[in-house]
Amino acid sequence: MMRGDLDDACTDWRERWDCLVRKIERVQTAAQEKQLLARLGQPDGPFVLAFANAHAMNSLANSVPFFDALRSADMVLRDGSGMATLFKLLRLQPGLNLNGTDLIPQLIRQFDGRCIAFYGTQEPYLQRALQLGAREFAPNSRFVSAHGFHDTGVYTGLALLHQPALIVLGMGMPRQEEVAAALRSVLTFPCLIVCGGAIIDFLGGKTPRAPMWMRRKGLEWAFRLGMEPRRLFQRYVIGNPLFLTRALRLASLRRA
Repeated sequence: MMRGDLDDACTDWRERWDCLVRKIERVQTAAQEKQLLARLGQPDGPFVLAFANAHAMNSLANSVPFFDALRSADMVLRDGSGMATLFKLLRLQPGLNLNGTDLIPQLIRQFDGRCIAFYGTQEPYLQRALQLGAREFAPNSRFVSAHGFHDTGVYTGLALLHQPALIVLGMGMPRQEEVAAALRSVLTFPCLIVCGGAIIDFLGGKTPRAPMWMRRKGLEWAFRLGMEPRRLFQRYVIGNPLFLTRALRLASLRRA
């Protein structure tokens, strides 16, 4: 099947996975990461940045609308050790782990001096995240915010009103990808729109980070599962083996 035909079809989870794997931009060196940050810091129009992790791949296997929203992002980066395993099984270099939790604070620094919007989570964590952002990352910026439970039109209206140069969405999948696509469809000014997952919760102190040694070994998911076993049981205990099974299946089909 030709790539154009694949992009039009994508009716099977294997086709959707294959399509997204090809879309993910892999960064191999620290120098390339620095160049990427500089490029993202100067968007020439509305630009959506998303991240693909094992949970995202499982989700798009079951949801064509989520796949369409994620595929419509202007850039997708690899997030997590599960995705590194997938790329290795496909005999591709996985590149650096550019997870949003570590990358987004660096992006916020790139936008210091310009308006920044946080849309997501709830109080008091939202205000705590804003305070941390203003204190640690962008002291010269004006911050605007909204909690993560409004209708989509509220976010597009606020963005049109304040015209932030950076919008960080912290609503979780698939909601944030849907909102990101809606924002890009109506905004006309330069703006980086980031699908940030739990980033606002992390910045606001609602969700703690794993110890550094666990992050380096790709085990932050295990730490999060230990902190929230009931909420994350389906994602990790059920989802991780399912992701690996699908990854092995896709790799075997590619080698066939």
